[in-house]
Amino acid sequence: MAGGGSERDRLMDALFDPDVAAVLSLLEGGPRDAASLSAELGVGPGDISGRLSYLVERGYVSRSPGEPPVYAADAEKLARAMEDDENYQSAVDGLAKLDSYLN
Repeated sequence: MAGGGSERDRLMDALFDPDVAAVLSLLEGGPRDAASLSAELGVGPGDISGRLSYLVERGYVSRSPGEPPVYAADAEKLARAMEDDENYQSAVDGLAKLDSYLN
């Protein structure tokens, strides 16, 4: 993930990064340890840590101190971040408008 930009931009870059999104999708079902995440995604445990490091630093994902670490997504906090994003809201509004035309 490239540096620079506002904190909001960095967060959105992280959330929409395909590698990060793949891990977050697995965390939707609840906490998972790094070993199972890495096995399911076919990457090393260090890759999982790297993909989630920014979100862990910002409190969107928690990481247990044990080995292997267990990661858990803060679904409420992630949802609020997405809802507050102007681009996300524009997409939702556009889909609602399209749906009204189709129905």
